[in-house]
Amino acid sequence: MECTVNWTGLNSATGSKSGMTFVAETGSGHTLVMDGAPDEVKPQNGGANLAPRPMETVLAGTGGCTAYDVVLILKRGRQDVQGCSVKLTSERAQLDPKVFTKIHMHFTVTGKRLTASAVERAIAMSHDKYCSATIMLGKTADITTSFEVLEV
Repeated sequence: MECTVNWTGLNSATGSKSGMTFVAETGSGHTLVMDGAPDEVKPQNGGANLAPRPMETVLAGTGGCTAYDVVLILKRGRQDVQGCSVKLTSERAQLDPKVFTKIHMHFTVTGKRLTASAVERAIAMSHDKYCSATIMLGKTADITTSFEVLEV
């Protein structure tokens, strides 16, 4: 797996190369724009709020990784899963490096005749065995999960 990240640096307000915008191109040929938060004290060091922050993309990628696993595990278990969303909330360390220290994932899984035990098992399998992102972030963060099952 590979990815190339390029600093565009463009400040949309001034047109100068003083911003903190980056474009990542993944090995599969997709692009992702990231930007820094505006810095009121030193505007030249901040972003323009044009895109997600890099750490937000880490959190989003983790959610995508685990949701992918949950859906796949349920499908392989012949469950009639129709939808899956996961809301992630997090806390980060106050000092650099500002790693994630707590992450909570709340899954909402919809389908026909889904059992809570099947969903709970799928989440646990993702969390404990398959989701590389969750397992990696679990080295610095306390990761907790909850879920609800909705009949459609």
